[in-house]
Amino acid sequence: MSEHPSTGPAAPVTERIPVDPPQTQPQPVTQPQPVTQPVNEPQAPMHPSDAAYLPAVAPTPAPRPGEPGHGKPYVTIVLPCFNEGEHVLQEIDRITEAMNSSEFTYEVLCIDDASTDNTLEVLHQASRDYANIRVMPFRRNGGSGTARRIGTQQALGEIVVWTDADMTYENERIPELVRILRDDPSYDQVVGARTTEEGTHKWARVPAKWLIRKIAEKLTNQTIPDLNSGLRAFRREVSLPYLRLLPPGFSCVTTITLAFLSNQHDVKYVPTSYAKRAGVSKFHFVRDAYRYILQVLRMVMYFDPLKVLMPPALWLVVIGVLKAVVDMVRHPFYFPASTVLLIVSGIMIGSLALLSDLVVRSRTGV
Repeated sequence: MSEHPSTGPAAPVTERIPVDPPQTQPQPVTQPQPVTQPVNEPQAPMHPSDAAYLPAVAPTPAPRPGEPGHGKPYVTIVLPCFNEGEHVLQEIDRITEAMNSSEFTYEVLCIDDASTDNTLEVLHQASRDYANIRVMPFRRNGGSGTARRIGTQQALGEIVVWTDADMTYENERIPELVRILRDDPSYDQVVGARTTEEGTHKWARVPAKWLIRKIAEKLTNQTIPDLNSGLRAFRREVSLPYLRLLPPGFSCVTTITLAFLSNQHDVKYVPTSYAKRAGVSKFHFVRDAYRYILQVLRMVMYFDPLKVLMPPALWLVVIGVLKAVVDMVRHPFYFPASTVLLIVSGIMIGSLALLSDLVVRSRTGV
């Protein structure tokens, strides 16, 4: 029987004395501060030319309960104002009364487009009297299109509503337009289609607007009851890629309509009445009608250039070929310069149409 070798005398057992941990100064417990969104924080990338309209240092007052900065609203109503001091408060009261009686949280973003009257003072007073008013003053006049573009970029709401401050539109029906978007996700824009015309130069506006609307319907293959209504609601996220296309003037409403229709977004039209405007109209018939036509052609060219360029190209080629046949019968093997010019012009325009369509199809953005 073998024994394990001894490793030497056993080590003495020492008793472990518990040592108290070092005393540390208790650290104060800090509560996490709620992050509130500044009232003037941009919600979308802004072009430097747009940022130039805003004040260099925009005030950011602490939001009160019920104010837009305290909780993100569902609806933002963009209200451009230019020399509307006499009646803008009535319009604000009408809008807030309708929205307060609805189920939606909202903000009214009042944009003073460098007014020369007391509009800005009235808006600042309204912002103190109404909890849901946000005022954005411009340093220089940019036009209703610029105001709506920047207002949509700065909007906090998921749904953006465009309207005017001249007492012409049924702004008490804004909740109705918003409900359509909320209840039916297939629609991206709801337009208040006017059933009457009460603007200035009515004798000339009615036929001119009808002609422009028919051109737009032909080019978009869509029925458009009202091409340039100023009362509309749309999904902000859907509209953001198209904001850079908006011109500074009145044709911005035409542009947003054509942009949605040309890019396969469903638009719903709701019949509305149209009242005689308060104050002085800023619409200039000849200049603005010319811009409307150009904007319709520009927007269709932007999305589908073949519809604009290919028809005249084909007509020129067909007319040139028919004229060449007649010339051959009358004078064998003789083609006048006009015949050659017709055919060559048609081919050049057709080539430009195909090249433009190729550029549109290869575009990665909107």
